[in-house]
Amino acid sequence: MELDIDIDGWPGGEWAALAERAQEATAAVEPALANARLSASLLFTSDAEVHQLNKEWRGKDKPTNVLSFPMLERADLLDLAPEGPPEMLGDLALAFGTCQREAAEKGISLEDHAAHLIVHGLFHLAGHDHVDSDEQAEAMEALEIAALAKLGIADPYGDRN
Repeated sequence: MELDIDIDGWPGGEWAALAERAQEATAAVEPALANARLSASLLFTSDAEVHQLNKEWRGKDKPTNVLSFPMLERADLLDLAPEGPPEMLGDLALAFGTCQREAAEKGISLEDHAAHLIVHGLFHLAGHDHVDSDEQAEAMEALEIAALAKLGIADPYGDRN
């Protein structure tokens, strides 16, 4: 998968490299995301921008940490042949202020939290969700934990023995 990354409103850092590593780890545990035909856009931006996107597209008048806008249905993603023209998987947007505040509250680095949110968003783009049932949430969390482990990032949901 190819990521089109735009960084606006985040401090200097290796955000693009972090996003690429997060995408590779996600594709390692969700093979549908390893299709070379796929592309996604990722915007590192401000709370104000994410607030506006959230209000306009989701009807929620507040910022959030990450927004996902899928452009393929899960069935279409799973049926996507390895050869053919490029396919847009969707768009992600990360809000700096919210991400920074949440990382501080969790006592983790901004980089680790941003990586988790990118992984989380990519799984949403791949058709995974966590809102309809506990089973659905547990399955998505397990995928996230596996992808984050590939990045050397601890389980963000707590100890799972």
